Amino acid sequence: MVRHGATEWSVSGQHTGRADLPLTELGEDQALALAPLLHHLLDGAEPLVFTSPLVRAARTANLAMAQYVAEPVSLLEEYDYGEYEGLTSTEILARDPDWDLFEGGCPGGESVLQVAARCDAFRAKVERMAAGRAIVIFTHGHLGRILTARFLNLPARAGGSLWNDTATVGIINEHRGRLVMIGWNIRAS
Repeated sequence: MVRHGATEWSVSGQHTGRADLPLTELGEDQALALAPLLHHLLDGAEPLVFTSPLVRAARTANLAMAQYVAEPVSLLEEYDYGEYEGLTSTEILARDPDWDLFEGGCPGGESVLQVAARCDAFRAKVERMAAGRAIVIFTHGHLGRILTARFLNLPARAGGSLWNDTATVGIINEHRGRLVMIGWNIRAS
């Protein structure tokens, strides 16, 4: 599970859902730096590669894994923040002090149940297409956290207990018949 490289809004802390922002120069450098890390982690496996179609994730996939064609999957798009698009958490909490993205969602955007349903649909796709294969998923901060929780059979709200910086990797592997997290927020050196 790979979070895209830095964008202007990820640096400023603004919620970037469906706004299709490009990577910054830093984000491009971060994406390129992921290549040797992902190569090492795959250890010779030929993965299936999936990406959100949003430019920041697709560009990260292209730079980090140039030798593969990443399949764009709309299910991997970031949370639709609705009225909170472009706002920082501080700005949102000033409007609604009880707001919790992982419990409710966003007015005018998606609920956490809708995002969890997208994650479950993507997991089902992977189970049909990629049983026993290595997969690499390029996605976004909040979506990646909820997707990880759902792959681990945890409730979507468990994603709130995970943090992933830009251009970091989370690793899920099968162990004794179940999926387990074996690495999180791993950064290229």
